[in-house]
Amino acid sequence: MLSDYERKVLRILYNYRGGRRRFPTVHELTVKTGKHKPDVMAALDALIAAEYIHWDDKSDTSNMVILEGWEREAERPKVDHTPPPGNIDYWTEY
Repeated sequence: MLSDYERKVLRILYNYRGGRRRFPTVHELTVKTGKHKPDVMAALDALIAAEYIHWDDKSDTSNMVILEGWEREAERPKVDHTPPPGNIDYWTEY
């Protein structure tokens, strides 16, 4: 499961590539995330380890390839969608 920051970096990469037809530089990632370069590089390394991106030549972000742009369904946290106990007819039936 990706951390919130790793998910944020992945979404920035995906959306930036779609909008500008290039990947953001590491400096642009630091500006967009508000984190320092070591934090950005750690998130990118985690995305590589989880096989969301492929990045052999780390000298430039233009060599990056996005393998999956969204978090995998199996890794998402499960949310209970059952209604709370009690009478909610007042709010749902009118």
